[in-house]
Amino acid sequence: MSPFQITRTLPEDATDAALRADVLAGLTATPKTLPPKWFYDAHGSELFERITTLPEYYPTRAEREILIDRSAEIAAATGARTLIELGSGSSEKTRYLIDALTSLRTYVPVDVSESALTQAGRALVAERPDLDVHALIADFTGTFTLPDTPGPRLVAFLGGTIGNLLPAERAAFLSSVRALLSPGDALLLGTDLVKDEQVLVRAYDDAAGVTAAFDKNVLTVINRELGADFDPAAFDHVAVWDAEHEWIEMRLRSRTAQSVKVPALDLAVDFTAGEEMRTEVSAKFREDGVRDELAAQGLKLTHWWTDREGRFALSLSTVR
Repeated sequence: MSPFQITRTLPEDATDAALRADVLAGLTATPKTLPPKWFYDAHGSELFERITTLPEYYPTRAEREILIDRSAEIAAATGARTLIELGSGSSEKTRYLIDALTSLRTYVPVDVSESALTQAGRALVAERPDLDVHALIADFTGTFTLPDTPGPRLVAFLGGTIGNLLPAERAAFLSSVRALLSPGDALLLGTDLVKDEQVLVRAYDDAAGVTAAFDKNVLTVINRELGADFDPAAFDHVAVWDAEHEWIEMRLRSRTAQSVKVPALDLAVDFTAGEEMRTEVSAKFREDGVRDELAAQGLKLTHWWTDREGRFALSLSTVR
């Protein structure tokens, strides 16, 4: 087998069809919503990389700290010969795991971005010629088939991305992950933790305005891909802590009454002055809640690690 191969499980037009469906559903809903995955074109990905280095944005640093401190323990607990990473992106933090997993033979990064997979995969095989990298172009929230790889397998879902899913979506996602696992396999899950409201809001509304630009980038994507005429300057970025649901909401607030046209959907959308459109939910978690959500989908939490300040957690769970 070649040390690097890439398999497309998404049709070529799947991204365009999904964008059209999401924008149509979201802009005609009450209240209006857009899914956060549409932030991430090339420019949006660059903005997010900048966000991860901002002083207010702690999750990336906290998770990296855990990986540096605990990867050897994760390796000892799993003995993984295959590492599967969902939403792998640049695979940058994953290198701590790859270096610690001394029995590792195969790495399977899963992402919708072919360019990200190709860049990360080629870099990895150059560094680790003994490692087989079998990348999958796939949507980790959908159904896909994993390549035949040696067990035990470790599925990693890092970055706290699970918090972007609503509770019913999280349940469906964890159920689909459970279906991928065989006895002896494990799930490594990153979750941001509940903490002081001011700390959370600052992390999603930084002083430099990078997150605001990232939030508004979804409008630029819709303009480019669907011919819409959103004016990003006509919207303000808002980050709000919802104490009842224990999640941050990012929203775009219309500065004035305005009408936006989306020609590709034959759609005109009216906004009232001050109307807010939700663009992201980022749920924060507690250990008991994570344990319960995993258990409901047939997974048993066996290890729980946090950074030294208790801001972020990595949990390891196995098939019950």
